[in-house]
Amino acid sequence: MTPDLIIRCVATDADWTEVKRIRRRVFIEEQACPEDEEWDEHDLPEARFSMCRHFLGFIGADAVTTARWHPQKFDGVTAAKLERFAVLKEARRRGYGKAMIEHLIDDAHAHGFENIVLHAQAYLEDLYTEFGFVKVGEVFDEAGIPHVKMVSTLEP
Repeated sequence: MTPDLIIRCVATDADWTEVKRIRRRVFIEEQACPEDEEWDEHDLPEARFSMCRHFLGFIGADAVTTARWHPQKFDGVTAAKLERFAVLKEARRRGYGKAMIEHLIDDAHAHGFENIVLHAQAYLEDLYTEFGFVKVGEVFDEAGIPHVKMVSTLEP
């Protein structure tokens, strides 16, 4: 993990405010994702502190990155779906995104998930390949951005 990045599970309303701020800047403002597609059932109060695990990455007191995972059916089994990885522009190229990927994978495994799935923005396919993910299927559109489905299975 990147030594100066502290990652913790979202646990308070103040944390949730930071998640919203980061996702709004990255996805809605920078990438022009439709706002109504950004927020979903996993962001509802009853989900975000229970069945969906949201995380924040901090440099000192400043939240600079966020991501989440939640259980989802995939290929007949329940898998952990990793998503909503966002790093503020001013904090990019320092390994924080990779640290978040590693942290979420480890957290999902610690919660008993052997299978992990994600929808990667297509230009990031090689990044996720570094973590053992394999592309499944063809490129598809999600929120106006080309994506690929990728999966990883924990070796027994």
